[in-house]
Amino acid sequence: MIQLSLFTNFRGEFAALLAAFLWSLSSVVYSQAGQKISAIGLNLIKGVMAILFFLLTIILRGSLFPDIELTTVGLLLLSGIIGIAIGDSAYFTTLKCLGPRRALLMETLAPPLTAILAFIFLQERLPLSAWFGIILTVLGVAWVVTERVGDGVVGSTHLRRGLLFGLLAEICQAVGVILSHVALTQTEISPLWSTLLRLSGGTIILFLWLLIHRQNFDLILKPLQSRRTFLVIGLATFLGTYLGIWLQQTALKFTAAGIAQALSSTSPLFVLPIAASLGDRVSLRAILGAMIAIAGVVLLFQGS
Repeated sequence: MIQLSLFTNFRGEFAALLAAFLWSLSSVVYSQAGQKISAIGLNLIKGVMAILFFLLTIILRGSLFPDIELTTVGLLLLSGIIGIAIGDSAYFTTLKCLGPRRALLMETLAPPLTAILAFIFLQERLPLSAWFGIILTVLGVAWVVTERVGDGVVGSTHLRRGLLFGLLAEICQAVGVILSHVALTQTEISPLWSTLLRLSGGTIILFLWLLIHRQNFDLILKPLQSRRTFLVIGLATFLGTYLGIWLQQTALKFTAAGIAQALSSTSPLFVLPIAASLGDRVSLRAILGAMIAIAGVVLLFQGS
């Protein structure tokens, strides 16, 4: 009974952590697929796949045609355009330029940006312990991902391009999160439908952008002719986009935007036990960084 009460009271926080875990799995997969497909092409493909997953879920659950206000629909479509069409495309470009480890480092900018925007525009005030929690979580994750391993040397051009697109991605992500948070907390819309609307907004804009710029869709879809590439992208989409964004929207409905974003940004910490289980050496620095971030997570739970 106590365990059920704990889950109910902190379901938003648990959803954010589970989303981070799933994103840690999918980020590496997307980085591999991204070498064969353009950032916008990959974003479009995973968007279409995820929408199909959600439509199937809605049909199976029998939750067709809910009563949703047009204002809510508009907020979520705009959230998808900014956070997914622009933000995710910028993030995939960052992955290609900087590699998954440094790209994840750029993601640590999102929690403080989100918390600040929520404070300015939504008057969402977090207790001091929650702010300390955000800072500790960001510092811990940053210390883990800045360790010199894995991604190799990045040229100055790629570095500048990666940093620019990384900053753009995090600004878009923070704005998208705030818009979703408003829609989810001020209406009765479910996280399932909010995720579908966000994905639809982002995917439609990507499709129109490619159409206007006369992109060759056959060329974009050609890598999917490889069964392995198709399955890899399908798996990453199921874990990171279908389940991950659904859980993120659940977190935004049941906890503060800054807290949800901070917990969602702990993806690099989940990579450590996965790496250790595969035989990779986990350094003392990585362990200490994880402990700092975990201390931040504890403070975030206390501040909820």
